[in-house]
Amino acid sequence: MKDLTIDNITENTILINSQGPDSRMKYVLERLVSHLHDFARETRLSTNEWRAGVEFLTAVGQMCSDVRQEFILLSDVLGLSMLVDSIDHPKPPNATEGSVLGPFHTDEAEDMANGDALSHDPNGEPCLVICTVKDVHGTPVPGVDIDIWETDSSGHYDVQYADRPGPDGRCLMESDKDGNFWFKAIVPVSYPIPHDGPVGLLLQKLHRHPYRPAHMHFMFRKSGWDNLITALYLRGDPYETSDAVFGVKSSLVIDLHPADEEISKKYNVKPGTRVLKRDFVLVSEKEASDLRDEKSRNALAALGRKVKLLDGLPVPDVD
Repeated sequence: MKDLTIDNITENTILINSQGPDSRMKYVLERLVSHLHDFARETRLSTNEWRAGVEFLTAVGQMCSDVRQEFILLSDVLGLSMLVDSIDHPKPPNATEGSVLGPFHTDEAEDMANGDALSHDPNGEPCLVICTVKDVHGTPVPGVDIDIWETDSSGHYDVQYADRPGPDGRCLMESDKDGNFWFKAIVPVSYPIPHDGPVGLLLQKLHRHPYRPAHMHFMFRKSGWDNLITALYLRGDPYETSDAVFGVKSSLVIDLHPADEEISKKYNVKPGTRVLKRDFVLVSEKEASDLRDEKSRNALAALGRKVKLLDGLPVPDVD
């Protein structure tokens, strides 16, 4: 391959990348190289800009640690995280929609029983959270593993404190035989995403703010069911329509209501305590797989791409 030019380097790069047996990897690299080269051609990318991009991505990697994922943050602020979730976890109209995982999920949360306290922040406003997990037909789903996390009242996650004694503001729960789970938390607050690193500098250059509206994260996992990563957002938050990571969806915006006497007695909270109620609706793996295949075929046909699905993922159809 000699005398490569602006016009033929893409074809030759794809050709040399296509020698392996993995058809999905070949397809992904083919499309990546095609779009990457087209981006350079369309923007007439300069050497200085290319170098700045390399240095930026290097800085993003150097900022990552066991408790901070700057690359996920970059994906979030570019809208890629929400796009991938929407593609990979499609939902029928009556199912709970997904949202972003965010950079501060960890695997160190401790198990918690119904009625326990998620947060031990003395400055947070108490909030009672009462939830159910059901399928799209309204049938309770028991035994679902539920990962929950939120910030403290100052808008910081536990992992942002170097001297933290252990996990707080996060827990693992399991839906009971009736699909219920409930716990005591604090009212979520809006907060800025970490903006002391390269992603923060990018937001500054784009004249974008780093704030997220007040929310609480949930992740649902059970064999036979499509994983759901989502969050609930407080209505009326000043950043509700300008979330820095594009996570807000209308169906995930909620209101809090004061606990009446009945709820106060049943859940042992003070009258007037803010209450969050939510019915989460999961989709079976088969339902999600069928819907994903259907949407993939329709989307790729609209793009004029001749592909077939292999394990639910598109690869070139060369037959």
